[in-house]
Amino acid sequence: MQFLKKLYHFSQSWTGTIVIVLLVIFFFIQAFVIPSGSMKNTLLIGDFLFVKKFSYGIPTPHIPWLEIPVLPDFNKNGHLISAEGPKRGDIVVFRNPKNTKEHYVKRCVALGLDRVVYANKTLYIRMHEGDDFMKEYYKDDIVVLGGEVYVKEPYKQKGIHYDPHKNIEREILEYMMRSDFAMSPVYFKELGTNVGFNGGNAYIFDVPENEYFMMGDNRDNSYDSRFWGSVPYSLIVGSPWFVYFSWDEEKNVRWDRVGRFVETLESDEYFDKNSNQISSQ
Repeated sequence: MQFLKKLYHFSQSWTGTIVIVLLVIFFFIQAFVIPSGSMKNTLLIGDFLFVKKFSYGIPTPHIPWLEIPVLPDFNKNGHLISAEGPKRGDIVVFRNPKNTKEHYVKRCVALGLDRVVYANKTLYIRMHEGDDFMKEYYKDDIVVLGGEVYVKEPYKQKGIHYDPHKNIEREILEYMMRSDFAMSPVYFKELGTNVGFNGGNAYIFDVPENEYFMMGDNRDNSYDSRFWGSVPYSLIVGSPWFVYFSWDEEKNVRWDRVGRFVETLESDEYFDKNSNQISSQ
C-alpha cells in the first residue's frame, strides 16, 4: 500500500505526469496527423488520429518529433517485443524507407513472398499461400496472367479508388527515368497488345520475405511501394485506431468524423454519397 501511495503522489507531480505521458507515447499510443490525400477517401487531410503502437509488437521507442531512438534495437528488427506483422488489407503506420524520421500511412496490399502486378489502374496479387488458397477465398476475383493465378482487386473497401482523369502512366514513366520506380515492366498477353515505352503492358514486383507492399487508397495520387519498394517489419509502427479530431482545409470541423474508429470509416456510406465532393478537395 505504501508503494501505491508513493506511485500515486509521483503521478500527481509534473515529473510523474511527463514520465507517464512519455511511457504512453513510447509504448502504447501516439498522435498522428494525415498530411496528404494518398488515403482518400478513407482517411482525409486534416484527420487527427491515435495510433496503436502495440498492434504488431512494441516498436523501439523514439523521442517524438526528433525521432531519436531511446533504446538500442536489441532484436535487430526495430521492435522491443516482436509479434505478427500486418495482414493483407490492414491500414498501417510505418516509417518511410527512404527517410525513417518520416511516418506514412498506407494500406498493406501484399505480404512477403507475394507477387504484385499493377496494370491499367488495376491491382493483381498472387498470394504466396498458393492457387487453392486464392480460389477458395477469392473465387469471384480469380484471373490468369502468364499461366499463373492472381486475385484481381482483392480489396473492396469503399474508399479505394482510381482517378479517371489522371494519366498515371505518364507519371510512372517520369519516375522510371529518374530510377525512382521499384516495379519492373512486364508483358502479359492477357492484358492486351498495347506495349508502352518501357517494353511492357504491366509492372511486377516480388515482395521479399518479412516485408510488406503498401499502397494508398487514392491509388493514382499516392507515393507508395510501387515507387520506393516494400517495407520491412523493422519500420512498422502500428495501426490507426480512431479519429480524435478532424477539420478540412478551411478549418471547418468535420464533426461526423470525430470519435470514429478507422474500421468504421472504411465502410462508411458517406463516401458513396459524397465521393465527388471529397475527391475534389
